[in-house]
This record gives sequence, C-alpha cells and structure tokens, in this order.
Amino acid sequence: QVQLVESGGGLVQAGGSLRLSCEASGRSFSSYAMSWFRQAPGMEREFVASISWFRSTRYADSVKGRFTISRDNAKNTVYLQMNSLKPEDSAEYYCAARPGITTGTRVDDYDYWGQGTQVTVSS
Repeated sequence: QVQLVESGGGLVQAGGSLRLSCEASGRSFSSYAMSWFRQAPGMEREFVASISWFRSTRYADSVKGRFTISRDNAKNTVYLQMNSLKPEDSAEYYCAARPGITTGTRVDDYDYWGQGTQVTVSS
C-alpha cells in the first residue's frame, strides 16, 4: 500500500508560480511511477505530468514549457513546479502512483491517489 499526501496549493495571480509536493509512504517509492492529474469543477480528471523511476518525464501539451515534474527518492516526494500560471490551470490537483517502470496518462493507469490540493489562479 502507498499513501500519498499533497500540499502546496493555494491562490495565486495569473503569471505567478506555485510548487506542489506529494509525499508518499512506503519503502518502495523509488520503484513507482508518479504522476499529477487535475480536475476542474464539472470536468473530467486530466493528466498533467508524469515521471518514471528513472526520471523520464511526460507532460500534457497544455502545460509543456511551464510546468516541471521532479522527484526526490530520498524524501519519498514528487514535486510539480508550476510557472506562468493561467486561470485555466485552476483545479484540484491530485498525485497518483503506480508500481513499475512505465508511466501512463489515463486515470485507470494508476493504483494510488492522494486527496488533492486546490490551485486557484486569478486573472
């Protein structure tokens, strides 16, 4: 079992930055693929970014060049640095994990989820 706890959300003006953190429990964090998803009200949960255990990364087109995913295996933590934020980035952001070396972009690809952290970007 893996438990995930997100933090770092908040209210920021357009053009600003936030860094989200997701701390995982368990001893095998380094062998998990990790991702961030987001869900706006009335919308489906969507893929944002992922990082494999060997630090290969993938991004949704909407965030490429603005968001950066990283991981610190010694701290069992994955991060999402969000720059140049836009009002359309406002959503609940969720951390997700799956065992193994490959990442995925679908909600069904992941076995473990955090409780979410709210990001609101004002115009």
